Amino acid sequence: MMDMVQRETQAPPCPRMRRPGRGLWLAIVALLLHLGGGSAAFAQADPFAWFTHLFQPNPPPGHVMKPMRPRPEVHRAAPKHSAARPKPSYRTTERPAERTSEKSGEKAAEKPAVAPSYFVAVLGDSLAQLLQQGLGEAFADRPEVAILRKAKESSGLVRDDFYDWTKAAQDLLASGEKIDFAVMMIGSNDRQTLRDANGAHEPRSPQWEEAYAHRIESIASMFREKKIPLVWVGLPVLKSERLAADAAAFNEIYREYAAKAGASYIDIWEAFADELGQYSALGPDINGQIVRMRSSDGVHFTKAGARKLAHFIEPEIRRNLDETRPRLDPEVANLPSPAADAPAPPNGEPEPEPVAPPPLVKPIAGPILPLTGPVLAPGGELATRIAPTGASGDRPKRQAGETSQQTSPLEAKPGRADDFAWPRPRP
Repeated sequence: MMDMVQRETQAPPCPRMRRPGRGLWLAIVALLLHLGGGSAAFAQADPFAWFTHLFQPNPPPGHVMKPMRPRPEVHRAAPKHSAARPKPSYRTTERPAERTSEKSGEKAAEKPAVAPSYFVAVLGDSLAQLLQQGLGEAFADRPEVAILRKAKESSGLVRDDFYDWTKAAQDLLASGEKIDFAVMMIGSNDRQTLRDANGAHEPRSPQWEEAYAHRIESIASMFREKKIPLVWVGLPVLKSERLAADAAAFNEIYREYAAKAGASYIDIWEAFADELGQYSALGPDINGQIVRMRSSDGVHFTKAGARKLAHFIEPEIRRNLDETRPRLDPEVANLPSPAADAPAPPNGEPEPEPVAPPPLVKPIAGPILPLTGPVLAPGGELATRIAPTGASGDRPKRQAGETSQQTSPLEAKPGRADDFAWPRPRP
């Protein structure tokens, strides 16, 4: 009985909640798609579009919503790494005609403002060619000076069958070409057998030196007859000891026989040697900097060496140039004449006073003068004080002699600083 009462009082068990099946979910999705008005393609294109259209107001009647089309995928190629093009250094808007005119203007500005009126002829072998280059650089500030290249490479005074310098100098002077100054530097190729009408002569033999000196005198005398100053430049020290000995002997011949014919001789041996008088490829240039002066063959010069070589001939040319004609500044020389440009005054009126020409421009620095060059003062003496004459002039000397001959000091005056008398006198 009690068991029955307990069963009746117990509550019946709750039935379990069943989960919706797959079919229910498919029905819900189909219903939403139908309400959204989409299609399967639309759902595949944008799977979240149904959520947007669920809360979007219905379109007006007559409006048909077009399904969104999927965007095609575009595959772009990787960028090619090409070298950057350099930017042009000029403006692209510039016309070619303008650039041509600018170039022509620059070329016109490079032309010398003064035409050459003083001509220096440089004769000799390959060393003379380097000397000509150095002189051209030395006289860059004098546009009226022209350096003429009359040298012949591999030539000399010995092999007249290759190049006859005696005949070449004669033809040059007879050609009528204007020459105001001449420079000769030769001999680097003359250590050879000399042949003349008397036969063949070995280098530095008595017959060889006689024939060689005769050719030097012949060339120098030609320039003396034409009244053209000639400077004969000696050979520098050479790297080979045997060639250096021959070059020193040649220099003695140049010094003696060129001077006999009226030419000036310039010795450059010590300028390109070391403290011991030996060959040195290095040396000070015209600015005092130690640079390479000689080329690798031990004979020729570098550019700095050629400029230093010209430094020893430059004063002779400048001295002759200043003596023959005064220096005129190129800008002043090209100024038009005031009298030529002034209009003619009418009749009856006085002529205007002529305008004075502008003063000459003073150069920044004067010419470089070597300390070892020839003296310019008369007699080779510096300026001295003129000794006075008469009795008044002898008096200072007499007083100085008397003072130096006195053995005792002069008597001090009382009260002076050098008065050491004791006891002091009372005032």
